[in-house]
Amino acid sequence: MSEESVSATEGIEEFLSSGDRSLELLFGSQSGNAEGLAAKFAKTAKSYGLEGTVHDMDGFDFNSLSSKKRVIIVCSTWGEGEQPDNAEELWKFANSDAASRLEGVHFAVCALGDTSYELFCESGKEWDSIFEKLGATRIVERIDCDVDYDSPASEWALKALPALAAVDSSGNFMEEMVDGITDYASGSSAVAGGEDGFVVPTIETEAIQVELSVFRFDPSTNSTGRDSWACSLPGHISILSALRAIKEGHDGSLSFRDGNDDDPSTAVSVNGKLVLPGRVRVDSIVSSRDESLILRIDPIPGSDVIRDLIVDHWALERKRESTRPWMVAATREGIQTPQGVIGSMEQSTALRIHSLANFDSAPLLHSSSDAVPYANGFLGPAVLASAWARRNDPRTAPERVAEIDSIIGSENGIRAETDLSPIFRRDGYPKSVSEGLLEARTKAIENDAFNGKLGKHVWWYCWTVKSSGKVNDTVLYRQVLGPIGLLGNLFSGVTARMMLGFTRTGGNVLNSLLGMVVPPAGVGKMPRQFNSSVSNHHEVVAIFNEMDGRF
Repeated sequence: MSEESVSATEGIEEFLSSGDRSLELLFGSQSGNAEGLAAKFAKTAKSYGLEGTVHDMDGFDFNSLSSKKRVIIVCSTWGEGEQPDNAEELWKFANSDAASRLEGVHFAVCALGDTSYELFCESGKEWDSIFEKLGATRIVERIDCDVDYDSPASEWALKALPALAAVDSSGNFMEEMVDGITDYASGSSAVAGGEDGFVVPTIETEAIQVELSVFRFDPSTNSTGRDSWACSLPGHISILSALRAIKEGHDGSLSFRDGNDDDPSTAVSVNGKLVLPGRVRVDSIVSSRDESLILRIDPIPGSDVIRDLIVDHWALERKRESTRPWMVAATREGIQTPQGVIGSMEQSTALRIHSLANFDSAPLLHSSSDAVPYANGFLGPAVLASAWARRNDPRTAPERVAEIDSIIGSENGIRAETDLSPIFRRDGYPKSVSEGLLEARTKAIENDAFNGKLGKHVWWYCWTVKSSGKVNDTVLYRQVLGPIGLLGNLFSGVTARMMLGFTRTGGNVLNSLLGMVVPPAGVGKMPRQFNSSVSNHHEVVAIFNEMDGRF
């Protein structure tokens, strides 16, 4: 690096670390999308020397903005062009005579909306207009995002954040520094280093020969197929970078979601594993076949394919909206702090709530379920995990808890999930997510008084094992069906086959004296192991008692 480059870099570092570097981010959100995006912008702002603070519009002091230098508004539109619930009061105040002038404030607006509605992104447009009317300076043009907002919003932030970072502590916009700040934040002007002088190394590996096979779909002809390329790829590059290389050098028509490395909407299936391609190295997931290395890339299951690897997340968003994910708070105790009264919470409780919904990508978790591709109405594990976390949050109002229980226990709730094992095995989030879903299913069965086939099996299994210490599927089958079901067996031939000794296993007609006492329970319909003692019966009893005192 030349002396001139070093001097320029040092000048930018000094600029970005001196004076007021605050950035206020206000969100107006109905379902949480704008809030999540504002938090993401605040995190990214650190790379530009900005200290971002995220504010809920509900209860925010609008006139405090008159002393600020940098503001980002992230606002969704509700219904037919209406402000979200948490933004309504602030919007009314901003349009009143009591609102302060905003000269000296530099602002940018990210609007979220849905093009299927007539007034697209109307709330964001209104905030953009009122800030300009009150004398604030628009630093970059507003962006109006559709439902698939994450990637375009991230690209917009790459322009908005360096521009806001170029506003000095006196409120002057130093336009000539924008490009330098952008280069500095991207790392192109200097290597990353810590306060102790440690320099983060770049880890590179040798190129590997890979056959890259990518799923293709053309919606205009409704045709599907696969394209394959023989590639020489550096092992350390990401799957996303490999797709970019194919698009740039081989086939410009290849379609996939591009974005930041951790963009949750870019999820794909690689050699059968569901991943975020920006996070996964080629050499960590490549598989071998006939002495050749293969990368087979497909769209994630459970969603409609739009083109090639791009799938439609709209169904997932609709299911999320149907569960009404916004917060309905309960009255609770608070503590006095210098910032005012805030609610208190035990650290262990806060950690648990966070862990229950601590997954990297809702589309990825949604597609991890084996049931999602086959059950159109099923809400899916991502929606249910978030609902279960909200249900366990002590800040949630009791009436809202009851509503969430109803949603989780509904026909399209957690009981529609056939098997939690694929979710449990998925890398990328803690096991507490799948464990929370198991808790949700247990709670749903319990709330429904163990009705239905699933609940009855759980109930009678627990009772028979605890009371007798033996597992006997025939007993369970009879108990679940009840008297009417048992009479039905007489006409279906099940009882006759059992009594006459037509056994499926070729075993003895009678496995024990039980068949003489309560036929056909002990008749040789099943192998002996299904009528055998349970090891460490006392431990089983203890587990059931711990699960539910009624057992």
